[in-house]
Amino acid sequence: MKLKNNIIRIILLLALLVLPTGAVFAQTPGGDMVLFGQNYTVKSGETQQGSVGVFGGNVKVEEDAKVRGDMAVVGGNLTIDGDVDGDVAIIGGNMTITGTINGNIVVIGGQVILEETAVVDGDIASMGGNVDKQPGSKVTGDITNNAPPTIKVPDAPNPPNVPDVPGVPNPPSVTVQTNPFWGVASKVGWALFMGLIAMLLGLFLQPQLDRTANAITRQPIMAGSYGLLSFAAILVMVLTIILIPVAALALLILPLAWMFGMIALGQEVGNRFTKAIDQTWAPVLTIGFGTFLLVLVSGLLQLVPCIGFLANLLLSFTAIGAAVVTIFGTRNMPGPLNNPPVIDAPASDS
Repeated sequence: MKLKNNIIRIILLLALLVLPTGAVFAQTPGGDMVLFGQNYTVKSGETQQGSVGVFGGNVKVEEDAKVRGDMAVVGGNLTIDGDVDGDVAIIGGNMTITGTINGNIVVIGGQVILEETAVVDGDIASMGGNVDKQPGSKVTGDITNNAPPTIKVPDAPNPPNVPDVPGVPNPPSVTVQTNPFWGVASKVGWALFMGLIAMLLGLFLQPQLDRTANAITRQPIMAGSYGLLSFAAILVMVLTIILIPVAALALLILPLAWMFGMIALGQEVGNRFTKAIDQTWAPVLTIGFGTFLLVLVSGLLQLVPCIGFLANLLLSFTAIGAAVVTIFGTRNMPGPLNNPPVIDAPASDS
């Protein structure tokens, strides 16, 4: 149970770091490192003070190097020749250890290779992979491979003949009436919550929200297409059984992408609303009110049969796609940002 809780904490920390850092290469004041699509090396003699999270890249801890924090790698390989003081999780990659790890290890869809000099002071759990332990390596905890057991199901006896049952009268019909007030009240409460979150993000992530909103307003069809492709990619990973853990991580990040895209679109709604009434509000108030208005209207649309569901589905695809294509606003959407300027031709002398 302790091992499971530690790994869940690592993956949650790694997923949540995506939203507040909002950068391809980011380091928090405490020393935590997050990388997207890049390799990372802790060189010999160096000490990494803080956790390390890498998406789509390889990580290496050289000999005599130290890491004082948890490590998580998704879609890459991990080589540890030095010392790691923390738990380690790797998804969709292989791990080679010649150094020392003072913590638990979980590998999903990959292989753990323990060389002769490897020392692991903790448990090792492998899901969808295996652990290769060389002679001389040491593991103080348990090594668990969760291969599904082979269970022989006994043949069930033939059921006896069931006698005819006399006719049972039809149960009385019961009509349940619901109060629509509670449905509307829940939509208002959710809209208020989203408005408060939007005001908080507007204080710290204004440039990222601007880029995401720009992607929605410039190319909404492309943004919606990216959102649809994200859902399709997760579905394919679920059907590919070995990638189910990666799909679970993607499903964890997907709600964050939806919330970020909706808040970015709410900022645009707030800006246009203030212009329509010829008012100038503080940016934080504008984004909060715009998000509240957008979420409230979309929530009330859900109460409309068929049409409301379809409208909210398209809106969700667009919000998620804009957040994905801009990587939570850390880059601009591909394509020209503005229309080319119009240059007046010089007047000819008459």
